[in-house]
Amino acid sequence: MIFSSDKSSSDEYLDYNEAENGERSSDNIRVLVVDDDASSLRSVERILKSKGFWVFSSTDGEAAIEVMKEANVDVMLVDLVMPKMNGLEVLKTVKAESRYIQVVMMTAFGDVDSAVEAVKEGAYDFLTKPFQSADALALSVKKAANHSKLLKKNDELEKELEVHERYGNIIGASSPMMSVYKMVESVAHTASTVLIEGDSGTGKELVARAIHSRGPRANMPFIPVNCSAIPETLVEAELFGHVRGAFTGAVENRKGLFEAADGGTIMLDEIGDLPLQVQVKLLRTLQEGEIKRVGSNESIKVNARVVAATNVNIIDAMERGVFRQDLYYRLSVITITMPPLRDRAEDIPLIAYHFLKKYSQRAGRNINRISIEAMRALRSHAWPGNVRELENAIERAVVMARNDVILPGDLPQSVIDTRNPSMPQDILLDLPFNEAKKKSVELFESGYAKGMLKRAGGNVSEAARQSGMDRSNFRRILRKYK
Repeated sequence: MIFSSDKSSSDEYLDYNEAENGERSSDNIRVLVVDDDASSLRSVERILKSKGFWVFSSTDGEAAIEVMKEANVDVMLVDLVMPKMNGLEVLKTVKAESRYIQVVMMTAFGDVDSAVEAVKEGAYDFLTKPFQSADALALSVKKAANHSKLLKKNDELEKELEVHERYGNIIGASSPMMSVYKMVESVAHTASTVLIEGDSGTGKELVARAIHSRGPRANMPFIPVNCSAIPETLVEAELFGHVRGAFTGAVENRKGLFEAADGGTIMLDEIGDLPLQVQVKLLRTLQEGEIKRVGSNESIKVNARVVAATNVNIIDAMERGVFRQDLYYRLSVITITMPPLRDRAEDIPLIAYHFLKKYSQRAGRNINRISIEAMRALRSHAWPGNVRELENAIERAVVMARNDVILPGDLPQSVIDTRNPSMPQDILLDLPFNEAKKKSVELFESGYAKGMLKRAGGNVSEAARQSGMDRSNFRRILRKYK
């Protein structure tokens, strides 16, 4: 019989990339068996080799430590009672040498108390002799190897996080993100205007800050401005300032945000929401490097680098006449496109662990793992809110977690909801052909349109574009199944 240690569902903690294709295979797991009983040693060797493991063996604890160093093993099966160097001493030595090698203790039934003590000292698991079955022995070893693999993966994630700290809080090692990093490096030391495009929550402001911090203006102000958050009547005064008496309430001269950013960088977020009359003045500022405060005819020279950002399609806005073409060309000297999270799912574990570390520290909790089921749910979700939505999901999970690992139930329902909108085949078979066909089409249209809208973050125009449909037809389907 196998007695598990106090590790919740140990087999959940697998390497996330490998787990997508099943657990780690036995043929690349290296096991060292340590037992002074030659007969027992041969029996365990035979079982493990038959299951496809790569097996090493030793009848002596001290010799086993040397084998461990040479053979680069993942798991050690160690008998508890041995002469010279007993199992507990081997365990302590292994733990001092490596945090990755997992030790499974083997013991006679009467020594269970000692085996429990070994678990407290860091053993992954323990087995009683005789073993319950060959499969039980192999399963315990595989679980231990998977745990070893996860520890290594976690450390790799930590190292990657450290590497990306030079880009602030921009996290990702996927090919689309490497392209973003290259663009940041290329433009940081120039004075050219930059347009950052991308869905809400993809990290456009983080990229703008990285461009600023890695360039010659790093020690000067970085002024972020959300154009959509400023009332239309006040946008011009906020950006360019005003003089006393320029309008009701203007009781004194006031500098605008462009003057505040002089020598540094001003980020104009949601640039697509800028009123047309302000767009004209912004174009002049970009062309001439000067501003005029509201109510004044005096020009003031400013030297602020402009980084603009948008989550709407500026080309569509120009076609609709709500965004100036000349301003677009002036802003988009360099364009950086932020990839949505759904297009870089391989970055999700890295980002999730970044936020896990952040919020577990903030909450004063020691939560340091995400179960494979929870990670699979994270990787399967469409993330219409992108990184911002993932951050919220992990923050919630940290609050809800009952132990040191994030489980699926700790995540928001929207992330773990895997309900399939399609109708079971046996129900369709109970309907006449034409009725069943009609019902299938309705279910497909409803599920497809709603899913596409969710992926596009609720933006009907973007959902229609991604689906290759006319916007009016897409709206018609949405209204049909409201």
